[in-house]
Amino acid sequence: MEVFIERCAGLDVHAETIVACVISGSREDDLLKVTETFPTLTKDLYRLLQWLEHHGVTHIAMESTGVYWKPVFNILEDYFDITLANAQRIKNVPGRKTDVSDAEWIAKLLRHGLIEKSFVPPVDIRELRDLTRLRKKWIGHLTSEKNRIQKVLVCSNVKLSSVISDVFGVSGRKLLKKLIEQGYVDESDVENSIHGKMAGKKQKITDSLFGTLNEHQIFLIRQSWQHIIYLESLISEIEERVDNLLKNYQEELSLLLTIPGIKKDTAAIIIAEIGVDMGQFPTSQHLASWAGVSPGNHESAGKRKSTRTTKGNPHIKSAMCEAAWAVSRCRNRWLAAKYWSIAARRGKKKALVAISHRMLRIIYSMLINKEPFKEKQIS
Repeated sequence: MEVFIERCAGLDVHAETIVACVISGSREDDLLKVTETFPTLTKDLYRLLQWLEHHGVTHIAMESTGVYWKPVFNILEDYFDITLANAQRIKNVPGRKTDVSDAEWIAKLLRHGLIEKSFVPPVDIRELRDLTRLRKKWIGHLTSEKNRIQKVLVCSNVKLSSVISDVFGVSGRKLLKKLIEQGYVDESDVENSIHGKMAGKKQKITDSLFGTLNEHQIFLIRQSWQHIIYLESLISEIEERVDNLLKNYQEELSLLLTIPGIKKDTAAIIIAEIGVDMGQFPTSQHLASWAGVSPGNHESAGKRKSTRTTKGNPHIKSAMCEAAWAVSRCRNRWLAAKYWSIAARRGKKKALVAISHRMLRIIYSMLINKEPFKEKQIS
């Protein structure tokens, strides 16, 4: 087989050890193989760096095993060309699997150019990615706590959610605070708490707040309420850091905001997950496949079988599906018309993925050409 890299190394990374195999030489009959095991402590990672430099290594490959690869990548990325490989695509021959043979196998595949690089964004994009994913996690916890309060209210026969659409809006929060502090809410409290259009519902709101709340249930509501306040402060801090990181990508952010259905939070997730340099993806189809919004290929004996979407990045996939659902609700938009056309024939779920696919390919072209979104005319 043709040799592409004369001095390369394969790393088999684990939680406590790293097995490194260096292969050097241009021909099969004069190959030099050196294997050594290193602990994963920081001082040992720097010793690994010196060892690789001593052997003249230029390229490194390793599996993307959990999060164990990250500290290794962070230390070595400035010194070598690192290929992060999908573990599923570089499996060794069954029955011959050891740590040493795995490291050697990875080095051999890299030597012959048989490993496809995984997308690893720059440091600031990686930081933005960590923040957007954490924000999503905290929002999930926030929603759980709100649902927990709703459950306790229903159990105590407080029917506030039947009268107010958003129990955690401005008026709803004031009423909940009164309920937590006093254990009850009278008509004067309701009058001082509600605003705007809810003034006509004053009596209904007062009646809905008359329940059977006891001390135990108030304690449960207070615990969830305190957690909600704390989570909201954490989310606010995250959003400040996200805004600071996005200052370097204002052009790309403004381009993404021209697409219907995409707001600032979704645009931040898109930049965090796919970056702004589309040179990482050969075509827009590659990007859509990487995100997991492309139909799968499963053909055997000339018959086309399942077209279920491929596994991809779940974070960008969920963000694009949310954006597609938002754009489907827009009036006089070409993407919305396309959604409902596909939904009529194939169903709403497939239409959602199809529009996500279309939007992601549009984003690819916009970021490549640095052009805003141009709306197609509805025929």
